[in-house]
Amino acid sequence: MYQAKEERYDQMIYTRCGKSGLKLPKVSLGFWQNFGAQGQFSNMEQIVHTAFDLGITHFDLANNYGHPYNGSAEENFGKILANGMKQYRDEMCISTKAGYEMWAGPYGDRNGSRKYLIASLDQSLQRMGLEYVDIFYHHVYDPDTPLEETAMALDQIVRQGKALYVGISNYNKEQTAEMQKFLAEQKTPFIINQPSYSILNRWIEEDGLDQYAKENGLGLAVFSPLSQGFLTDRYLHGIPKDSRIGKGNTWLGDQLDEKMLAKINALNDIAAKRGQKLSQMALAWCLHNEAVTTVLVGASSPKQLADNVECIRNLDFTKEECDAIDAIVQE
Repeated sequence: MYQAKEERYDQMIYTRCGKSGLKLPKVSLGFWQNFGAQGQFSNMEQIVHTAFDLGITHFDLANNYGHPYNGSAEENFGKILANGMKQYRDEMCISTKAGYEMWAGPYGDRNGSRKYLIASLDQSLQRMGLEYVDIFYHHVYDPDTPLEETAMALDQIVRQGKALYVGISNYNKEQTAEMQKFLAEQKTPFIINQPSYSILNRWIEEDGLDQYAKENGLGLAVFSPLSQGFLTDRYLHGIPKDSRIGKGNTWLGDQLDEKMLAKINALNDIAAKRGQKLSQMALAWCLHNEAVTTVLVGASSPKQLADNVECIRNLDFTKEECDAIDAIVQE
């Protein structure tokens, strides 16, 4: 039976999510990759145990996470909870999402309808063996469903006791503001948006989403802070066979040209001067943005996760470092 380390809260930093009372760790564990049916369960379980022992209390899932079939990440997390972690349920913040294609037919495709969202969360709770999640997100903006309907579904989910808070993901500033207006009218505890963000991907700054979130009491949980592995040491000296590109992900491979390699090597030089790995600096850089509450990291091993958590040891950046990073990215 798993027993968490007594000192698990000694090192992690926790920040309030927007203006809510909920605190999230600076680093959270995401289940987008590496937790599907094709993975080794013992490794998944060890990663989750390591995360909790390091003070990571926030575990982020979605209905469609897991390969080769949707829902397998939630199923595996449910097994991990049942194996001994459920005794710590009140010490965890568990989130899941719905919005992308999930099951066959018109009610399970990509949408934001009341029918889909409520049915999907019921399925997610069953897969994880939970009575409620702490945060439930609409995963992606749906232009074909009235936003008021999506907002009303999120409100109903909270009132049913199936989620404590709600959030949105992949919504821009304008869409976020509209959703916040509807949810504020219903007094729904809307606390967070989950966008992509990294040194190489700054759309939330260009869009103004980060500033809006900061000014309007919303937290940001950012995903892909390592740009699908580009902002790590994996590709500094070529393409490993066990990497995503090495396994044939052409979408990523097409982006890894000589110009990109030069950028990540230059960024790695700055990280080395800071006494950090490139991945650690990249995570710290995201957290340097005051609008960002937490970074969502994946992990293929406990060691990789532990290395990433070390980013919190140095979260400060000088103006010279920020300017140098900007200059490299803009080249």
